[in-house]
Order: sequence, then C-alpha cells, then structure tokens
Amino acid sequence: MMEPGLYHILFISAGLFFIGVYGFLTRRNLITMLMSIELILNSVNLNFIAFNKYLWPGKLDGLFFTIFIIAIAAAEAAVAIAIIINLYRTHRSIDVEDAEQLKY
Repeated sequence: MMEPGLYHILFISAGLFFIGVYGFLTRRNLITMLMSIELILNSVNLNFIAFNKYLWPGKLDGLFFTIFIIAIAAAEAAVAIAIIINLYRTHRSIDVEDAEQLKY
C-alpha cells in the first residue's frame, strides 16, 4: 500500500480548512460555528504534523505545536460551551443574532 505524500496530506488539510471557513461564515448556530472553528484548528494541526514528518523528520517541533494547539482548543471549547449555555439560559436561543445583545 502506498503511503500518502506531503501534497496529499496538504490537500486534505486545505479541504478541512475551507469546510471550516464555509461553515463558520454560513451558519448562524453557535454550536456549528464552534465545530467549524475546531475543523480549522484540526487542519492546522494536520499541517504541523505533515511538515514535521516530511520536511524535518528528526525534530519534534510540529508535534509540540500540535499538542499545544489541542490544549488551547480544549480550553477554548470549554469556555465557548459555557458562554453558549449561559446564552441559552437567558435568551432560549443559540442563534448569532440573539448573541448581539451580549455587547451591551
């Protein structure tokens, strides 16, 4: 079985990135927007791993960046879900238009 090359992995990563951007820009539900941001972060992680494997196989810099991004994404998801739950409790909706009232 043939191992996927760098271009194959970068193509998949670009696909994940653009699906995430499309989902973030077109959806009005805060949960799906959060999932789209997670897709974007995972495409970045895939880039770090691919470049680490194919360009600098002896170093672990890409892996450390990936672990750091995963930790940041977990904290970001926890805070975002807490905000979404609070928004739902106060407004009974998780649409972006209802979140505009949080500004004031």
